[in-house]
Amino acid sequence: MGNWGGMAVARATVAELREFAAGAGCADVDGDADLGGGWSAVYYPDQPEGAAAALARRTGAPVLTVAYLDSDVGFVEGATFAGGRWKALLNRNTAGDYEIPVDRFPVEAALAGALDWADAAGLTADPDGIRSALTGSEAFAEDLTARLLGALGMDWAVLGEESA
Repeated sequence: MGNWGGMAVARATVAELREFAAGAGCADVDGDADLGGGWSAVYYPDQPEGAAAALARRTGAPVLTVAYLDSDVGFVEGATFAGGRWKALLNRNTAGDYEIPVDRFPVEAALAGALDWADAAGLTADPDGIRSALTGSEAFAEDLTARLLGALGMDWAVLGEESA
């Protein structure tokens, strides 16, 4: 059975991000990870629309969220405290199986937004790596999330090491 939940990544402690996520409507946080460098991730079963922007307002820092559709597709949203926002779709080829209109998620706009987001976060991004994650295909959208976070400049190796 695939993942139907969501995740948020932000520059905050795990405890802070858990609290902020709950306050932003991401109820029932059921896992977390310390990504190092001041970054943390939390995992939850349901993600409300606009969670990234709500979390960016609460943390005062850039936030990235991903909502999963049965681990087949990932809906990415990035937001900064200053109001910058971008959206992307992971596993575009599989999205067609769900009749998701991929044209609503242009790759070039997502790439530009991701690069701006990484700059606001003080990260050194890899544009080719970001493009590869945004256009790539994997059995699990979570694998593309890890690739995207790595290309944004985060240590993505610990993403799968979530704790309850």
